[in-house]
Amino acid sequence: MKRFVELYEALDATTSTNAKVEAMRSYFATADSDDAAWAIYFLSGKRMKRLVKRADLKEWLVEVSGYELWMVEECYASVGDFAETVSLLVRHQAAPRPEAMDLSLSGWVEQRLQALGDNDPAKQAQIVKAWWTDLPASMCFIATKLLTGGLRVGVSQLLLAKAIAASSGLPRPVILHRLMGNFVPSAETYEALVDPNTAASDASQPYPFFLASPIEKDPGDLGLRGEWIAEWKWDGIRAQVIRRGGRSYIWSRGEELVTERFPEIEAACASLPDGTVLDGELLAWKDGVLPFSQLQRRLNRKKVSKKLMSEVPIRLVCYDCMEADGLDLRDRPLVERRQRLESLVTDAADASIGLSEIVATETWEELATLRQSARERGVEGLMLKQADSVYETGRKRGSWWKWKIDPYTVDAVLIYAQAGSGRRATLFTDYTFAVWSGKDLLPLAKAYSGLTDKEIARLDRWIRGNTIERFGPVRSVKAEHVFELAFEGINESKRNKSGVAVRFPRILRWREDKRPEDADTLEQVRELLRPDADTSGS
Repeated sequence: MKRFVELYEALDATTSTNAKVEAMRSYFATADSDDAAWAIYFLSGKRMKRLVKRADLKEWLVEVSGYELWMVEECYASVGDFAETVSLLVRHQAAPRPEAMDLSLSGWVEQRLQALGDNDPAKQAQIVKAWWTDLPASMCFIATKLLTGGLRVGVSQLLLAKAIAASSGLPRPVILHRLMGNFVPSAETYEALVDPNTAASDASQPYPFFLASPIEKDPGDLGLRGEWIAEWKWDGIRAQVIRRGGRSYIWSRGEELVTERFPEIEAACASLPDGTVLDGELLAWKDGVLPFSQLQRRLNRKKVSKKLMSEVPIRLVCYDCMEADGLDLRDRPLVERRQRLESLVTDAADASIGLSEIVATETWEELATLRQSARERGVEGLMLKQADSVYETGRKRGSWWKWKIDPYTVDAVLIYAQAGSGRRATLFTDYTFAVWSGKDLLPLAKAYSGLTDKEIARLDRWIRGNTIERFGPVRSVKAEHVFELAFEGINESKRNKSGVAVRFPRILRWREDKRPEDADTLEQVRELLRPDADTSGS
C-alpha cells in the first residue's frame, strides 16, 4: 500500500507525461502481480462498489475529529475533496501502528476494504475510524479515496499502456488490446496481460476505439477532396460488435458489455461469420433514424420489453471493419477495410445491420452545402476520413475529423448557482439558466463550462452579493445577467417544467449587452424543435 501511495503522489506531483510513464513503469517493474493488477484497475478509473454511505462517513468524521458537523461541512466545501478533508481534520497517531501499514495494495483491498461490507454499521464505524487515526495522512488519504471510489489520477489509458509496455517489453498496441473489456484484477490477470506467449484468449475482447477530433480549419485545407471519405456523423451510441466462437458481443465505447440491452442486434450478428469485429453506431431506427431521445428510452435497461423493442427498434449502422476471418485489419487502408465491411454487411441476413452511407461529392464546396442539411437528416454533421488511413488507437489527430453542424443557441437568464468541485470548490461555477414563459422564468439548462477564470471570479463575487435564497448548496440569485448558451440537441421532455430538454449545454458568452427582458422565450426555444429551425439565437 505504501508503494502505491508513493506512486499516486509521484503522478499527482507532475504534469510531464514522460515523468508519469516512468513512475508507473518503475512501479510495475517491481510490483507483485496482484498489486500490479489492482493498480491498473484503479489507474484505469475503475472503482469498487460503494461499501458505506457518504452520510455515515461524514458522521464518523465528526466523531473522530471532534469538530461540529457545520465545521466539517464548511471544511469539506472549502477543500472540495472528502478524502483530503479527512486527512486534514483527523488527528493521526504520532507514530503510526505497524500493523496498519504492513499490508500491500491487494491486501488492503481484499482483506480490509472488501471485507468491510461483511460488517454492520457499528463495526464499520469502528474499523474506518481506526484506519483514519492509525494511518499517516498520506495513506489515510488514499485509503479513503479507495473506500469512496473517488480516486482520480491524470493518467490516460494510453499512458498506462505505455508504462506497462515499457516494463514488460511488449508492444503498446498489444497491451491496449488486452486491457480492453472486463479487467478483473488478479495476479493471473496481470500475468496474462504481460505474458509474451499469451494470445488474447477471451473471445469477447474488443479492440481500442479510434476517436476523431473536431476540425478547426477549413476542410479544403486537408487536400484533394478525392483523398477523403465523407460520411454522416450519426447521433447514437458508438459500439463495437464481435462475432467469435459462435457468440455475439456488443461493447460500448465506455468498455461496457451491453449485449443483453440490444437483443435484436445480438440476433442479427448471428448472420456474421466467426472472426468478425465491426465498428459502428447504435441508433433508434424506424424508416430512418429517430431522435436521440428515443434511443435514451432503450439505454440502461438490462431487460427490454417486446413493447419497447417495437416502439424503439435499434439498428447498427457500421462504418469500419476491424477484424475479418479472425485477422486484425486495423493496419490496412480504410478503403480496403471498407470493401470488407460492405461485403460482410451485404451478406448479413438481417436488416438490423446496415452500412453508413458514403457522402459522395466532387468538391469541398458541394460537401459543405450538403452538410447544411444534416439536422433535417437527423445527424450531427459529417465525418471526414483519409482514404488510406489505418485504424489508430485513441484520439490521434490527422486522419479522422468530425465536422459538426453549428450548435443551437439561445439567450437565457442566470437564476441559480452552486459551488463546483475540486479546485473550483470555493467558487460558484455550476449555473442554472432560464427562459421566459409569460412573466415567469422557467429553468431550461444547467451549464458549468465556457467562462474564463477571470469571468468566473467576477461572477462569483456578484453571486455572493446578490443571493436571494439558499436551498442547501444552491443559491437563487437576482435575475439580472444574460448568457448565450449553446447545445447540440433539443427534444420534448415531460421531466422538465419547461417541457424541453437540451443536450450538452455550455456557455458561449456573457451577454452584458442584453437586459434580462431581452432573453429568449420558451416559445422561441420550442421553435428549435423543428428540423428546419434556425439554430442561431436572437
